[in-house]
Amino acid sequence: VPKCLLPVYDKPMIYHSISTLMLSGIKDIMIITSPSDRDRANELLGDGKKWGVKLTYEIQEKPRGIAEALIIAEDFLDKNPCALILGDNIFYGPNLEEKLKHANASNKNTIFTFEVTDPERFGICEIDDECKVISIEEKPLKPKSNLCVTGIYFYDEFAPQVAMNLSPSPRGELEITDVNKNYIKTHSLYAEVLNQEHTWIDAGTVESFLQASLFVKSIETQQGIKVSCPEEIAYKNNWIDRQTIENIAKDTSNSPYSNYLLKIIKR
Repeated sequence: VPKCLLPVYDKPMIYHSISTLMLSGIKDIMIITSPSDRDRANELLGDGKKWGVKLTYEIQEKPRGIAEALIIAEDFLDKNPCALILGDNIFYGPNLEEKLKHANASNKNTIFTFEVTDPERFGICEIDDECKVISIEEKPLKPKSNLCVTGIYFYDEFAPQVAMNLSPSPRGELEITDVNKNYIKTHSLYAEVLNQEHTWIDAGTVESFLQASLFVKSIETQQGIKVSCPEEIAYKNNWIDRQTIENIAKDTSNSPYSNYLLKIIKR
């Protein structure tokens, strides 16, 4: 089973990525999977209509790198700006929606960065006073900052062409870091900084996957809210109505999730 379909506490991990895009104001989303995972993802998510979005699906035949997603999605993007998010990245924190919508509406290429205490373990970027990215270095021995590059990127309409012009890395992949470095060369890459008030989890390992579940459980139990609830985001955005919420709640009846959805429309 692909990890993005496994549950992070009470919902599939991919709900978090889709919710992050929805918080950005994005309604037209392509999900790129391996050939064996496409049907399972489609079975779980459908066409997105229940959330007021449009979901389409495409296949990456072999693991040739994250940047290849931009090439696969070229026709889908149709010369429009885009956001690319990894299926195992979870974001949470104050004013997150405002930051995402700002990045989506901006004409600047924007990466989201997160302040870490151990920058030697990550891809680290250096920025100037205007948040323009000066450099990115993978797992630096002498980090120039503590700003780790996370797994969401907002690019202009030229991103597929940038990816097409890349050469594969020694591991045979088109690296998203090389896309970012290309935009650095043209002085057109900026950073949105998430500080320690925010949470970013790259749930790509067993340890971080457990960390993500425990974090989501903690927030939902202590605060009585749901983290990355696409139905709630869609309802707040006026993308779906009360009846749609009621129908989804009926489909998941006698569950805490169903009860939460009904609370949303009673507020």
